[in-house]
Amino acid sequence: MDHSRFNHCCHTFIIIFITGLLATQVGSIGINYGQIANNLPSPEDVVSLVKCIGATKVKLYDADPRVLRAFANTGVEFMVGLGNEYLSKMKDPNKAQAWIKSNLQPYLPSTKITSIFVGNEVLTFNDTSLTSNLLPAMQSVHTALINLGLDKQITVTTTHSLAVLQTSYPPSSGAFRPDLAPCLAPILSFQAKTGSPFLINAYPYFAYKANPKQVPLDYVLLQPNQGMVDPATNLHYDNMLFAQIDAVYTALGSLGYGKLPVHISETGWPSKGDEDEAGATVENAKKYNGNVIKMSSKKGTPLRPNDDLNIYVFALFNENMKPGPTSERNYGLFKPDGTPAYNLGFSLSSSTSSPSNDAVNNSTNAGAPPQPPTSSTGYLSISSATSLVSNTN
Repeated sequence: MDHSRFNHCCHTFIIIFITGLLATQVGSIGINYGQIANNLPSPEDVVSLVKCIGATKVKLYDADPRVLRAFANTGVEFMVGLGNEYLSKMKDPNKAQAWIKSNLQPYLPSTKITSIFVGNEVLTFNDTSLTSNLLPAMQSVHTALINLGLDKQITVTTTHSLAVLQTSYPPSSGAFRPDLAPCLAPILSFQAKTGSPFLINAYPYFAYKANPKQVPLDYVLLQPNQGMVDPATNLHYDNMLFAQIDAVYTALGSLGYGKLPVHISETGWPSKGDEDEAGATVENAKKYNGNVIKMSSKKGTPLRPNDDLNIYVFALFNENMKPGPTSERNYGLFKPDGTPAYNLGFSLSSSTSSPSNDAVNNSTNAGAPPQPPTSSTGYLSISSATSLVSNTN
């Protein structure tokens, strides 16, 4: 690839996409770097794109050595993934230690690897083997980090679909599915002891897609709107994402882990979809992702106003080899040639007016979700992951 042309794209992107805002206002936005495509730029070129959007954190679905090498000495924090297919092997501490020594240790400390997520949305696969292997794998990886003297700089966690919740509306009624509580409790105990965050993948887009006549579009896009008031707490919510986060905090509190930090490991909006994918447009993607990025510089949710927001936008690129509906291949902020998929339209004037604030619509008492497909890089087809809808009615 012509690096000078690529850098020119990035410079142009800064002018039209940032207009001075991110350099001064964005706190700590993260970005998901998926690679289910055959036309993506080299990791060396990706470094400049990550810097263009002001991202300080990257979530990688594997431990691609090309990526980890390219981001050496950039200061960008990395969360690397161990896919579901590794869980049975990682139960063995020796194999976990060998994996870390081969895949992570060679790039430390030049590349700032701060977290390993072991498994992706495991508990909502309804796969008893995966579920039973999850905590032992997490424990083995943590033990390996201790043995290698890396446990103080690298935490161990796992990601969850919002479908781990039985109820999510209103936020004060947030509760985990009863069938998952016995699995979650020891995982939460492990995370509380080791200091790792609870990761949740939340996609308000799918709430709107499943029920566009009842779910207010501005509410899911984080646009100015009337919002809703939680009758139990009297807290006002002007966007669904914050309501979902606080539902998770409430659910954690009900199990005695209310102090565990919640991070949004995936959220995004597609810029294109099939005819039956309501809301998948450039304009909506521009609004949602733009508002999420602007919002990342602010403090917390209505329930946790003083807590930092830790959000990873999905995704860096449109990925042309992802299966499923058209939306699956159009979540990227960038096209593969390094140009913006759309202009987020940041301006200094609009930055002060942003709201204060996987994936199909299930009723809050829905039964077991369908089993989503996996991918070669360990993350799910978004449209097959199951999340819950917070209605405003």
